[in-house]
Formats: sequence, structure tokens, C-alpha cells
Amino acid sequence: MPLFMVLLGVILLIFLISYFKLNTFVSLLIVSFVIALTLGIPLKSIVSTIETGMGSTLGHIAVIFGLGAMLGRLLADAGGAQRIAMTLIDKFGKKHIQWAVIIASFIVGIAMFFEVGLVLLLPIIFSIAKELDIKPINLGIPMLAALLVTHAFLPPHPGPTVIAASYHASLGLVLTYGIIAAIPTVIISGIFFTKIDRKIVPSAFAKDGNMAMIGDVSEIPLDQTPKFGISILTAMLPVIILMSSTIVSMIQEITGFHKNFIYQVIEFLGNADVAMLLSLLFAVYTMGIRRKISFKKIGSSCANAASAIGMMLLIIGGGGAFKQVLIDGGVGKYIATLFTGVSISPILLAWIIAAILRIALGSATVAAISTAGLVIPLLAATPGVNLALVTLATGAGSAICSHVNDASFWIIKEYFDFDMKETFLTWTLMSTVLSVVGLAMIMVMDIFV
Repeated sequence: MPLFMVLLGVILLIFLISYFKLNTFVSLLIVSFVIALTLGIPLKSIVSTIETGMGSTLGHIAVIFGLGAMLGRLLADAGGAQRIAMTLIDKFGKKHIQWAVIIASFIVGIAMFFEVGLVLLLPIIFSIAKELDIKPINLGIPMLAALLVTHAFLPPHPGPTVIAASYHASLGLVLTYGIIAAIPTVIISGIFFTKIDRKIVPSAFAKDGNMAMIGDVSEIPLDQTPKFGISILTAMLPVIILMSSTIVSMIQEITGFHKNFIYQVIEFLGNADVAMLLSLLFAVYTMGIRRKISFKKIGSSCANAASAIGMMLLIIGGGGAFKQVLIDGGVGKYIATLFTGVSISPILLAWIIAAILRIALGSATVAAISTAGLVIPLLAATPGVNLALVTLATGAGSAICSHVNDASFWIIKEYFDFDMKETFLTWTLMSTVLSVVGLAMIMVMDIFV
């Protein structure tokens, strides 16, 4: 019954948005209340459940998302994004630009939360698409595939890191095997899938995207734009800060050095919120003050960026409320009972459970972490299993079928100006292909390692 209620809730949500054209945020709230009632959450707890879901989701995303949008807007308004786009076009050419996008997105994605990488890369993607006179989704799918595969497979992202610790898997092996599995996975789901998907949903590949989300970027003569080096440094500074902090943390764990004051400062700077704030201040200087742009214009760029993402933040919060209702309603516990006493390969079982939880709960991280608790008893009864591969299989399963209860679904829908069908047939389908291909790569690796 819980899974049936979830299915009815998803159908109701699609119906409200697609048929009645009701605002997405309002639709998510209505469905959250309805599902809460059908799952038996006490009346006195429903509102607090919804508030908790919105708060926990936006608490993680809002600061990062807002600062990232401002940084991206400053980069775009000053011509930095244009300079990066033109340099990549010159180096790779139109024919191979998707490969440039995948490489850049993979590097960004290793050290960054999915949402941070998304808001940093989207202005550049739109700029490149505009320069090459192609539709943004042609570059969007490779970018999304690279960001998703790093989010699901590679430490220091929260899912793989926590799962590895739960399974007592070597973080170094998880990272090594993860990169090996991620490379062919992102090529297949990012490059090859794009060609196939263009035939499946041609309407999505005819859209220009929602430029209002990042603002109209004015054309600036190339010789008046910031240099490529300072532009790429401004865009990549959050990556550099986060990656540096991660490397220091890994060295500290390996060597066992005492966490002194210097380490605490580095750890503080490596917090995603702090890194984004420092990066924004750096962008204010490199893309504003240094270029003799007035503080009024700099403030206007930041204000425009913030106002443009206001509705999206509400939608993301609504998705978080829906997710929390499913969790508090016991959907995850119900799924756990379905696998009691099942005899199956731990790698495959980890992927299946994570996939079901991801579809039911929405959050890839929640699905991955919840799966660990269900699989650990099986690992104890299955000696010799490769724990690093079980970790990766859990991550791969948690990436599958992102749909209406996942905040990322609404981010992609709004930015690329898709309707529900187009979002399902691009983002949802791509995440599913990525998850299945990732499992296949892991199963092949299991034969040799």
C-alpha cells in the first residue's frame, strides 16, 4: 500500500501540473498533504513534516544556490563566461564541444555538490550554446551526466563517503574504482545518449532554455572581456578551495596528524557555504572592481541573479517537503521488509535497494545512506565481497530515475524550459541510463578485481 500511495501521488502531481497548469510549488504542497494523510501521518505532525522537509532541503541548497547564481551572473555580465565559451570553442571546435563540456563538468563535479556545479556551469553552457547557435540541451545532457556520475560514485560527495564508511570500504579504492567505472559511464550516458535522445524527444532539442534564470547576457567584444586565465580561475575557485580542503583532510586522516588550529581554518574554508562566499567576493573583484564596474552595477547583477531563482527555490523546497513526507510515512521501512531473507549478490542487491529507495524517496544521498543500513547484515554473511564495488553499486542505484520528488528534476525543468514530458524523457531517462550503465561497469569490474 505505501508504494501504491506514492504512485498515486506522483500521478496526481503530474495531473495538477500538466492538465490544470497549476503552479509547481503549489502542486507539490497539495500532493505532500494528500500523501501524508494517506500514509497515516498524524494530523498534528503533517505540517511539521512538511516544514522539516522544506527547511532541510533549502538549508543545504539555498545559500549555495544563491551565491552560485550570483557568481555565475557576475561572470556572465563581465564577459568571463563568454571568454571561456569562445576559448573552448576555439580549442575543441563545434564538432567536439560536448567532450570539452564533459571534461570540464567532470573536473568541477569531483569536488563540488551537484547543485553547486550546476549553477556554476549553466551560464557557461548557455553562452557556448549561444555562440555555436545550438540548443542548450545538446550540451546540458553531457554536463548533467558528468555532474551526476561524480555525485553518485566519487568521494568526497556525501553519499559515497558515508556509504564507504558504513561498509568499512577503503576510500582510496572507492575513488580509484569509481573513476574507472565513471569514465565509460559518463561517455555513454552523456555523449551517446544525447544522440539517441534527440530522436526520442525532438521538441526538447528545439528549445532555447529559460534565459531569464541566468539573465540576458549582453554581447561584449572579445578583446574587452576578461582574460581566459582569470575567467576560469573565477569560475573554478570554489572547486579549488573545496578540493584543497578535501586533500588536506585526507592527508590528516592517513597520517593521523592532530587537528590543530591551521587544520580547523582549512576545514572551515572548505565548507561549501564559506567556499562559495569567498568565491563570490573574489568574483566581485575580478569581474567587477578590477574591470572598473560600479558597485551599483555589481549589486544589480547579484540582485537580478537572486530574484531569478526565487520561484525555483520554492519549487525545490516543495520537492523536499514531498520527500520528507515519504520518509516520515514509512515508505523506506516498508521497502526494507520486502528484501528480508532474500539471497542475492550483495552488489546487485545494493543497487536494487538503492534504486527503489531513490525512486520512492527522491534524494540520492538519502537513498544511498538508507541502503547501507539494509545491506550491512548481508555483507556480514557474505565473506570475500568487494566492499568498494558494493559502495559504488549503492551509489549507482541511488542515481536512477530522478523524477518529481527530486529537487534536481525541477531545476532542470525550469532552466531548460521543459514541460513534464520533456523533463522525463531527457533528465529522468538519462539518469536511468547512467545508473544501469554504471551497474554494468561495476559488474564487469567485479570479474577482474
